[in-house]
Amino acid sequence: MAASSPIRLSAQQACVRFGRLEALGPIDLQVQAGECVVLLGPSGCGKSTLLAALAGLQGVASGSVQADTADGADVPGVVFQEPNLMNWATTEDNVALPLALSGVEKAERLGRAQAALARVGLANFASAYPRTLSGGMRMRAALARALVNDPSALLLDEPFAAIDELGRRALDDLVLEAKRDRQLAVLFVTHSVDEAVYLADRILVLSPRPGRIIAEIVVPAVPRDPAFLTSAAFAEAAAAARRVLSAQRVAA
Repeated sequence: MAASSPIRLSAQQACVRFGRLEALGPIDLQVQAGECVVLLGPSGCGKSTLLAALAGLQGVASGSVQADTADGADVPGVVFQEPNLMNWATTEDNVALPLALSGVEKAERLGRAQAALARVGLANFASAYPRTLSGGMRMRAALARALVNDPSALLLDEPFAAIDELGRRALDDLVLEAKRDRQLAVLFVTHSVDEAVYLADRILVLSPRPGRIIAEIVVPAVPRDPAFLTSAAFAEAAAAARRVLSAQRVAA
């Protein structure tokens, strides 16, 4: 990631409140093109709330959040904890939905949906219905749907938590591939320290509610391959993250 890479996702002194409850902030955050930032922290600390604010699904009480996209017209791709596919529609039609809502003509949107499915390894399942797909395949379809609009940023909220370890690693690799090939800015929420270290250029650890950034862990820029999982660099970054999380539990 070049030092001059544009900022795609940002928050400046952003705070979110639900009534009198202070849920998040103040948060200052920047995610550059070609960078993956992972959010770690206890349940209820505001990780998902921050993603929702950046996606335009949650307002902020003060401060600001912004998703600056490449052409100023598109919006971040979002993948939630559940794939949220329409059970009555084919995989292809599910992936093409954002294009249909944008008024893209049928031939173009289906062609782009097929290309997105091919990128996530589902080219042969375009006509399948979600009920016939495994959990991992449904998440692949959700990822394809998030990418079909060629966004400049990707927001992922614990998308692979229910997937087995091998399937989860394969999905993580798809995220890393999309980040690299498209220079995406990626903000990823997880409770898994190992997944955070595998994916991240930087890990941000949030405090209990109201969520604030209390630590930043920079992960070495080395290839993400099986050897990385057993390397000293991986172990050191994971240990640093666990120390911060453990300190929060002791303080609580």
